[in-house]
Amino acid sequence: MFYGIAAAVSALLLASVLAALLRAAALRAGLVRQGSAGPDRRARPVPLLGGVAVVLSTGAVAVVGDRTGNAPLGSVGQLLIASAAVAALGLVADVWRLRTRFLAAGTAVAAACVVPYDDIGPAAGLAAVGWIVFVALAFKGLDRADGPAGTVGVITAFGVGVCAAVEVMDGLVVLLSVLAAALTGFLLHGWPRPARIGLGACGSLFTGFVLASAAVLTRSGYDAVSSVGVLFALTAVASADAVLALLVALPRRPAGRSRGRGGPDHLAHRLRRLGLTPQGVTVVLGAGAFSGVLVGVLVHAGWIGGTAVLWVAAGALVAVLALLRVPVYGAPRQPDISVRPPRRAESSQVSSRLRVRSG
Repeated sequence: MFYGIAAAVSALLLASVLAALLRAAALRAGLVRQGSAGPDRRARPVPLLGGVAVVLSTGAVAVVGDRTGNAPLGSVGQLLIASAAVAALGLVADVWRLRTRFLAAGTAVAAACVVPYDDIGPAAGLAAVGWIVFVALAFKGLDRADGPAGTVGVITAFGVGVCAAVEVMDGLVVLLSVLAAALTGFLLHGWPRPARIGLGACGSLFTGFVLASAAVLTRSGYDAVSSVGVLFALTAVASADAVLALLVALPRRPAGRSRGRGGPDHLAHRLRRLGLTPQGVTVVLGAGAFSGVLVGVLVHAGWIGGTAVLWVAAGALVAVLALLRVPVYGAPRQPDISVRPPRRAESSQVSSRLRVRSG
């Protein structure tokens, strides 16, 4: 108990210090994205190395606990190694802007190394790989705004950690607790005031991958139908955000935008269009994540029936359909086909002089 508290506090402080140090390095290197508007209504660049602080803090505290014998990771060490590989891929994407398909392929390879095929079977294992990739990319989408990815990540980590505790998976509980603490330390700088640093693809992919993989491990041995419901409830906000982004991507061409170009396709952007502040958006999404996680934990523990997940699904569907109607793109830009006024005719005297001067 004492070591768990000490590990969480260490991860929180280490992530906070590293985030402050890496912020200046990211600004010098130009690794930034556009952030939310501040009090002066001007958007500021947000450095993207906050995820490196989260990854290093989580890995360092978890490894120290394992090496000292205070919190052995056991088989969870394989998950930590795969997650580090995904984080490295995300860091490459932050620096060189990799396409999404490359991120998905690399994350799928890492997910294939952690899925428990012996417990869930090959078919379910393949579906689990796809779901892990989906959640990891969904958290990357959440990081397009200041605050939601870190906030939803903390809440989800606590929820999945409770599920792991129910299954007496001590190594997984330690990893998720340390991750939640590291994300909290990051939020000391990443909370939208506006945010001073962002997770970037490195941190968001790492967070989504760890949470999705851990959730799959906690549900190994359960029937597939109930597992689908619990896994969705635990990641309801991230899943809804990804679905909304996919639906919005379809009409981009009529709006005169490329489908490969980022845009206001996510829950946070549309809530901002409704008048919420960046802080308000983060609180609303955090409350939604807490509701879904609470249902998922209660269903996993057997304290309520599995049908309760249907309420989470219904709420997510209503939110997506309602926010899908929020206009975020302007009218299509039409080509300029207006007739220009004829040029004023030159006088014969000027023309004559020009002809004389030209010889």
